[in-house]
Amino acid sequence: METRRNTGVTLSILDQSPVPSGSTPGQAIQNSIELARLADRLGYARYWISEHHAMETLACTAPEVLLARMGAETQRIRIGSGGIMLPHYSPFKVAEVFRTLQALYPGRIDLGIGRAPGGGPVETLALKRERGTRMPDDFEDQVTELLAWFDRTFPAGHPFGSLRVAPEEPGSPDVWMLGSSQWSSTAAAEFGLPYAFAHFFFGLGTREAIENYQRSFVPSARRREPEAVAAVGAICSETKEEAEFLANSVRLLQRRIRMNDRRPVAPPQEAIEELKALGGPAPDEGEWPRYFVGTPADVRERLERMAQELNIHEFIVNTITWDHAARLRSYELLAHEFCLQNSTGSITATAAELVQNS
Repeated sequence: METRRNTGVTLSILDQSPVPSGSTPGQAIQNSIELARLADRLGYARYWISEHHAMETLACTAPEVLLARMGAETQRIRIGSGGIMLPHYSPFKVAEVFRTLQALYPGRIDLGIGRAPGGGPVETLALKRERGTRMPDDFEDQVTELLAWFDRTFPAGHPFGSLRVAPEEPGSPDVWMLGSSQWSSTAAAEFGLPYAFAHFFFGLGTREAIENYQRSFVPSARRREPEAVAAVGAICSETKEEAEFLANSVRLLQRRIRMNDRRPVAPPQEAIEELKALGGPAPDEGEWPRYFVGTPADVRERLERMAQELNIHEFIVNTITWDHAARLRSYELLAHEFCLQNSTGSITATAAELVQNS
C-alpha cells in the first residue's frame, strides 16, 4: 500500500463556474454543484465562489445565491464568497444576506469581500443604483460599517445603533479581505482580518503583499494573529504531458482576458492553435507561476516551497479546464497528494461517479 505523508498545508477551492466552449452557463453551474460535493467528500477546507459580471467565460454572477444551494449539497466544508464586491452594495444588505446564510449553515460561512468591480466600466455603471454621480471611494468606510453590523459596534448615538441584522443567531460569518495589491494587504492588516491574495489573477507582488500584511497586522476581535492564504491556479494529471496539454485552455483564457475577449473556455487543441497565432502564452512575470501545472507530486513540492517561503499554511486552488471530468480529477489528485481528510482509498471512482450521476 502507498504511504503518504501529511504535508501540513490546507487546501481550499475557489470556483469561478467556468463555461466550456460547446456547453452552457446553466451546465457550468451544475458543474459547480458537483465540484462542491466532491470537495466536501475529499476534505477540502473551504469552497468559495467568485463574483463576475456579464462574462460568457464565467457563470458566477451571484455567489450568495449559489452558496444557499451549495450549503444544502454539502455537510462539513466551509462555504463562502471569493468574493462579494462590496462597492456595489449596501453593507446592511450584505450583512442580512450573510446572516441568513449563517442561520442556514451555522459555523460554515465565510464572507470574502473585495473592492474590485468584477467587470468592466459598463458593467460597473449598470450595477449602480444612482448613475448620475461617480462611485465614491469609501471602501474602508463600508468595511467599518459591515463589521459594525455583525459585531454591534456602532458608537453610542449612531442612527444604526438600535437596528439588528435579522435573522439574529449566535455567531457571525468569518469576514476575509481579498485582494491583489499592497493596498488590500494594508487594509486587511489594519482591520485585523484574515487576508487572501489572488496570486492566480496577478502574480506580481505576492511576497510583498503577504509579508506587508503579516508585518503590519493589528490584532482584533476577529483575529489575534495574522492569517494569510494565497489563491493559486493548479492543474494536475497523472502525467506532466497530460497536465500541460489541459493547461492550454486556461493559458488561452488568460491571453484572451487581456484583450477583453470573454468567450467560453476553449478545448485544449483549439487553444494550442490559437495561442500559436497569438505568439504563445503570456509569460509568468512573478516569483512563482500563477498556475502550477504537472503531476500531483510536482505541484505539491512547489506549493510546499511557496508556503514555506511565505510562512502560510493554506492555498485556495482555482482550476479551469475545458473538460469537467478532468477538472474534478485534478482536484482529486491534489487532495490525495496532500493527504486531506477523507481523500484516502480509491480516488478514481469519486469524480467518475459524480459525472455519471449528474
